[in-house]
Amino acid sequence: MKEQKPTTILRLPSVLQITGLSRSTIYAMMAEGIFPKPIKLGKRAVGWKDTDVAAWVDDRAQGVA
Repeated sequence: MKEQKPTTILRLPSVLQITGLSRSTIYAMMAEGIFPKPIKLGKRAVGWKDTDVAAWVDDRAQGVA
């Protein structure tokens, strides 16, 4: 049986670095429904699941917009 890797929560600086996008572009794409929504971590903190961001990057690399 394959062990499942625990999900890592990425904060915005990591998401920006991985995607190469700006903060405003990330939030605009979320509003359009074409970028994964973050999960709420606290009152003023959000993060993205690494698997969601990786899947989005993979889709973009395959030409799925």
